[in-house]
Amino acid sequence: MSGGVDSSVATLLLLGQGFQVTGVTMKLFDNQLLPEGQESTCCSLDDVEDAKAVCRRLGIPHFTLNFKEKFGACVVDPFCESYLNGETPNPCINCNRYLKLAGLQQRRRELGAAYVATGHYVQRAFDEQTGTWQLLRAADAAKDQSYVLYHLTQDDLAHMLFPLGGLEKRQVRQLAAENDFVNAEKAESQDICFIPDGDYSRFIQRHMPDAARQRGFAPGPIVDETGAARGQHNGLARYTVGQRKGIGIANPVPLYVTGKDVARNQLLVAPRDGLLAQEVRLRDVNVISGDYCPRAFGATVKLSYRQQPVAAVVQLLDNREALVCLENPQVRPAPGQAVVAYNRDAVIGGGTVSA
Repeated sequence: MSGGVDSSVATLLLLGQGFQVTGVTMKLFDNQLLPEGQESTCCSLDDVEDAKAVCRRLGIPHFTLNFKEKFGACVVDPFCESYLNGETPNPCINCNRYLKLAGLQQRRRELGAAYVATGHYVQRAFDEQTGTWQLLRAADAAKDQSYVLYHLTQDDLAHMLFPLGGLEKRQVRQLAAENDFVNAEKAESQDICFIPDGDYSRFIQRHMPDAARQRGFAPGPIVDETGAARGQHNGLARYTVGQRKGIGIANPVPLYVTGKDVARNQLLVAPRDGLLAQEVRLRDVNVISGDYCPRAFGATVKLSYRQQPVAAVVQLLDNREALVCLENPQVRPAPGQAVVAYNRDAVIGGGTVSA
């Protein structure tokens, strides 16, 4: 229970279905992780109090679990390292993977509980023909969160519940208001919880000052598609693939960041066509069915969280790698982002974009 309306209503629905429920909130970090004067948009002390208030109203126990060390090791540090290595990571995926899934599932086993339930907008179903659990898109397409849960395994799905998967957001808020929840109209978090001002560069420099001084923030050349130097960048960690504004180069045709050469400390730029790609290579690939073996299959893929799926052929390779061959060229995702494959509404799996 994050303290938000979604997990609160999920708890309400589970009680209505006859489950014995205990609310748990993860304590992920202290305020010293944030710059002075800033507060997190989620996971704050106020959020914990909101979760407790909902549990008191529902008459169920509530516990706060200390996951600060795990959050630092599995989310914050890899986020910073990824940026310093020239990538653009999505820390929410690691948070779901290692804390909301692996971390809470471990606590579930220790406590002897049957399920971990969350307020994610996704659905699960058991496929009798294949004998496997499926992760499905939510009924509310605008709120669907299946993209960030592609790391789920069969064991995870067998022990998870997603009560909101068949509801729309307006229905969730209505249920919260009808039950006088303190967070019925609470705004949703839009930022990375540990960087509420969105200034990734400043955060990385504060959190990993020695590493940031050595790499990621040293000035270097901006190079175009012909290999010509076009100017100076202010540190590769300040840019991301696909960026147009803030490059600082006057050119008749707008230039975009198309890549980063970390070894040479070069920022690569080109007109928009330079962003198009028909193949994307992935690492750390997960197949939800558990049936991972080298093979090719047709699918639709999401190259980013908000993008509509596009047609592709996915070739699973050795070492948990994959090659995604797109039917039509697309603006390629930045290294460090995720690509997720679907068979209609079911998530097949996904992986991290390689450099």
